[in-house]
Amino acid sequence: MTTTRNNPTGDGAAPDTGAAPAEKVYWCELAWLNGTVEPHVALEVTAQGRLGAVRRDVEAPPTGAAVLRGLTLPGLANAHSHAFHRALRSTVQVGSGTFWTWRDAMYQTASRLTPDTYYTLARAVYAEMALAGITCVGEFHYLHHAPGGARYDDPNAMSHALVAAAADAGIRITLLDTAYLSSGIGPKGRGEPPNRQQLRFSDGSAETWAERATAFRPEGAHARVGAAVHSVRAVPARELGTVAQWAEERGAPLHVHLSEQTAENEACESVHGMTPTALLAEHGVLTPRTVAVHATHLTDDDIRQVGRTGTGVCMCPTTERDLADGIGPAPALDRAGAALSLGSDSHAVIDMFEEARALELDERLASRTRGHWTAGQLLRAATEGGQAALGWPEASRLETGALADFTTVALDSVRTAGPVARLAEETAVFAATAADVRHTVVAGRHVVRDGAHTLVDSVPHALTEAIGALRP
Repeated sequence: MTTTRNNPTGDGAAPDTGAAPAEKVYWCELAWLNGTVEPHVALEVTAQGRLGAVRRDVEAPPTGAAVLRGLTLPGLANAHSHAFHRALRSTVQVGSGTFWTWRDAMYQTASRLTPDTYYTLARAVYAEMALAGITCVGEFHYLHHAPGGARYDDPNAMSHALVAAAADAGIRITLLDTAYLSSGIGPKGRGEPPNRQQLRFSDGSAETWAERATAFRPEGAHARVGAAVHSVRAVPARELGTVAQWAEERGAPLHVHLSEQTAENEACESVHGMTPTALLAEHGVLTPRTVAVHATHLTDDDIRQVGRTGTGVCMCPTTERDLADGIGPAPALDRAGAALSLGSDSHAVIDMFEEARALELDERLASRTRGHWTAGQLLRAATEGGQAALGWPEASRLETGALADFTTVALDSVRTAGPVARLAEETAVFAATAADVRHTVVAGRHVVRDGAHTLVDSVPHALTEAIGALRP
């Protein structure tokens, strides 16, 4: 599985590899060091929130060290999130319906959000992510304006709310500012006007989107900014190059929903005479900085094009199966050279272990064969692959100079107890759940300790209150 990518950080930050004195020490019962499970590892954290040293064979915890029992991994990365979709959990499971009826329910929830209520909801959602071992989230953000499309006094008020929410939940964020300009491709590919619910998503044109995105300056070292094309449905072909150029000039990540629905493919081929993948490639959207999300319904030529351009792919198995979208060609994309990452997308669940094993298990159902990826390869997709996709490659591994972002999964719960240490990778991927996360550390700060969030009191209560405030 390909996970490493030439993906810039977006701000030119370089790892501090100097031998800085340890500000704090974490002692790991087991640690996953570049694909190998090692016992008794001490992680020394500098005042700058980086790993000043990674020491093996430290038989006993040093004096004053925080003890992490279980398997410690680099921080999990949720490479594709729509935070407000968390409010839809369970309500959209009633009855049957389609992706399009689900979308109507999503619009209703979106219509009730303000910067204040979005901050409250996102803070709770990001705290849930921290409890699940996620240290960085890629927020695919298109809810820019007030209902009806009116601009807030600060045109980036909703973006600021999300960045503040991530800070207060203790995790990193890549705010993927999303261009969403039209409701459909339109008969001549010029885009249909946004519908009433979509007016708050749209800046009117890619040029206006770029002006607003350029003006956004996130506060805090925990946040970086990238760009996104919502889809070929929502950004007319003539506008695609503007978004791609904006990302290229900044060396920033560029994400795009790709071929999530067969209806999208059919409309694109009818109007443009080519697949969405070919259209994106023609307009310079597919690059080594780009991540295609879902990529469910691709042709063989599409797969080769994704591989040739160095484009990564973020799979979201729990959402793809929840919405009955289909099983994407992940093994073929992997073989073509696409770096794979994982996201929880609509947050039907927030559990990166479930996303990782679903990549393998869904493919087993489709192919009726086993062993498409090893447990270690799936862990790389959930850690290194996701961090690179979001422009945080220095958070990908537990090594000197890396960001001190890591998480510990228990190996003594009812789900994980029994296997020997050498099978810790397999246990984490194929048995553990988010409920087995015991510790999450970001920039050296203990955000989750012994399964409890240290910054947000009662995350379940915070979620209940935030979601309840959005009910009609």
